[in-house]
Amino acid sequence: MLDAARVYFRYLSISMRSQMQYRASFVMQSVGQFLVNFLEFLGIWALFDRFGALRDWKLTEVALFYGMINVAFALTDAISRGFDAFGGMVRSGDFDRLLLRPRSTALQLAGQELTLRRIGRLLQGLIVLIWAIWMLDVSWSPAKAALLAGAILAAACLFYGLIVLQATAAFWTVESLEMMNTVTYGGVQTAQYPLSIYQRWFRRFFTFVVPLACVNYYPVLAILDRPGGPWGGALRWVSPVVGVVFLAVALQVWKLGVRHYRSTGS
Repeated sequence: MLDAARVYFRYLSISMRSQMQYRASFVMQSVGQFLVNFLEFLGIWALFDRFGALRDWKLTEVALFYGMINVAFALTDAISRGFDAFGGMVRSGDFDRLLLRPRSTALQLAGQELTLRRIGRLLQGLIVLIWAIWMLDVSWSPAKAALLAGAILAAACLFYGLIVLQATAAFWTVESLEMMNTVTYGGVQTAQYPLSIYQRWFRRFFTFVVPLACVNYYPVLAILDRPGGPWGGALRWVSPVVGVVFLAVALQVWKLGVRHYRSTGS
């Protein structure tokens, strides 16, 4: 395990050094990501400035959802490029080279690239998150702070699991299934708002199929001490564990896909 971690961070170090060869490009891309996401939140602010509230949710409360989910996705997006671009490796046959190396294929793909420009999205999400924490009338405690951090990490695990499943589909379809973007990028858009504003079937889908509610909605309810949803009490505090379990299951599915890989024949 320690040896795998050492190799992984070595991969990331090489990726960072290669990208920093073009520092001006890195800065411009990072600033661009920051501004794009800033304009998105500006749209949310305009919505609340016009209507005051979304049902009974205030801007600061929605900002907490927004900040948490965008920080989580920025972390995932930065370290999952290898899986995200996996379809191309299957088509070209480059995945065969990974199979010849004495390392886990998942480890090699995970360390393929650290996308540094995602720091723009990460910083924007952190700014919104810190502002929401500052403005909310919440009695913060070590338990709530731990739940906040745990929910962000669990959401990152959930998104990573979804991207791993998208990559795994390429073993059978050759192309990565773009429909998975509806639950990755689409999931980010969904989780920026309280799940209670959506239709029942939609809420159930993002609770029991793609358990986004477990890593975002229910933890926020616990932090804000708000009623709502079928889960109450201690369940809200442990719900982020679902995100870690989801990633573990996705990696097992990945192993199944690797066993069924038949190469390109080229």
